Amino acid sequence: MSETAPEPTAIEWLTMPHLVERLGEPLGRVRRMISEQYLVGSSRNGVFAVPAQFIVDGHPLSSLRGTIIVLTDAGFTDDEVIDWLFSEEEELGRTPIAALLDGHKSAVRRVARTLA
Repeated sequence: MSETAPEPTAIEWLTMPHLVERLGEPLGRVRRMISEQYLVGSSRNGVFAVPAQFIVDGHPLSSLRGTIIVLTDAGFTDDEVIDWLFSEEEELGRTPIAALLDGHKSAVRRVARTLA
């Protein structure tokens, strides 16, 4: 993807058992959250996992779903969505995930829509 894509090891990953525990939800509900794009994950490390930063106070980050949808509609794969969220974005002055965590979903989605 981009030269500034994070190293996969720089991201804290949660496997399905860890997600079940962190979210306090049954496995079927966690899988539904992923299929409905409330969360996005990757198998790049050999086992499917989701970045821990996507979980806030025991729930998926509320602004994440719309952002995932914008990016996938633009043709991004799940791995590319994760890479973009964790890569420095000049227009935001930080990573998109940091901006989302700080409550700046409109700015993140505005930048994401330009990628289509």
